[in-house]
Amino acid sequence: MTLNSRELRNITPVLSDKIKQERNYQPLYIILEDVLDTYNIRGFFRLAEAIGATKLYLCGSCATPPDTKITKASVGAYQLVPWEYKATAQEVIAEIRKIKNIKIIAVEQTANAVDYRKLKYRFPVAFAFGNETRGLSVEVVNLVDKSVEVPMYGINKSLNVMVAAGIVLYKSLEKLRKK
Repeated sequence: MTLNSRELRNITPVLSDKIKQERNYQPLYIILEDVLDTYNIRGFFRLAEAIGATKLYLCGSCATPPDTKITKASVGAYQLVPWEYKATAQEVIAEIRKIKNIKIIAVEQTANAVDYRKLKYRFPVAFAFGNETRGLSVEVVNLVDKSVEVPMYGINKSLNVMVAAGIVLYKSLEKLRKK
């Protein structure tokens, strides 16, 4: 089933529940830590829906639905993506570590970060994304298995968190599907 934007905006709770029950989700989780811009959060809902993410975690200072800036601009995707608010990303990491063989990857510029194109991805996997200005907290970076970054070729230090997420998540799925 595919729906256009008008159909997604008008999706009923009954249809939303039916889709969520019948959908085959990728064993991929998205963790947001203190992402403040509602434009980015709504974009993450759309991206999570588009890639079939199992769950989107909103942590810390993230706004959550029913914030109208998220619900309106996510074009209904917030109704189709399993999501949960947690006080901290550390709490989420502790929870999802219970999933057998899960790897947690920070998308963050760290001293140990590798080019996102060079990492060997495998399911199940979780990706952590941080605040638009500060990135992920040191505490979260210390809890993940690996850090990846998108190489920058200009003078700008980084991309918008949503742009980086789209690049990294689609590349990871591309590599996962080749196996």
